[in-house]
Amino acid sequence: MTDHTVRSFSAELEELSGDIARMGGLAEDLLSDAIQATVSRDAALAETVVVRDALVDALQVEVERKILRLLALRQPLARDLREVIAALKIAAELERIGDLAKNIAKRAKLIDLMEPGPALKGLSRMGRLVNAQLKRVLDAYSAMETAAAAKVWTRDEEVDEHYMSLFRELLTYMMEDPRTISGCAHLLFVAKNLERIGDHCTNIAEEIHFLVTGETLTTERPKVDVLANN
Repeated sequence: MTDHTVRSFSAELEELSGDIARMGGLAEDLLSDAIQATVSRDAALAETVVVRDALVDALQVEVERKILRLLALRQPLARDLREVIAALKIAAELERIGDLAKNIAKRAKLIDLMEPGPALKGLSRMGRLVNAQLKRVLDAYSAMETAAAAKVWTRDEEVDEHYMSLFRELLTYMMEDPRTISGCAHLLFVAKNLERIGDHCTNIAEEIHFLVTGETLTTERPKVDVLANN
């Protein structure tokens, strides 16, 4: 490659990283607002999350378009190829996180009509943890820090433990008072979506590790079996 071509390619990679950062910022905002809408039973805020998810989808389409162009015209190798492929995979993870945040917001609009009980506090704690996981892994991507990504990967077990605790709490409420079944069922769906977002965060952490090192994480991801403990 000529110096001009190398500089141009580097600029395109930086632009791609910037697009991923913007997608991540949007996904963070959607998740934060979806959790807040659920806890405060704010149907209006929930509706804005549903509408804004389209912005994440549009950015993913743009990222994919740029990546296809890079692969066709630049034919990157080694670290450059890993960077392009990682961006493609991370964009897909962020798009899915946006979808799950939208699903949470849709549930929030239903919960607004019901009385789900004090379990909202547990849901709020789990939401803050998952939101923190998302922020950490996005920061790790921006800094290309494998150690920070690994911390997100190992803390997924903490998300699972929160989910298991909330699962038990909501199940108890439903058994003790059938009138709470409808509201608690919606909260269970919200909690499951949060747990799945946690999984997507660990997927991003794995992509960061591969991008930087060229190697996959070989140890098994820590998981808590909810059903085995009930």
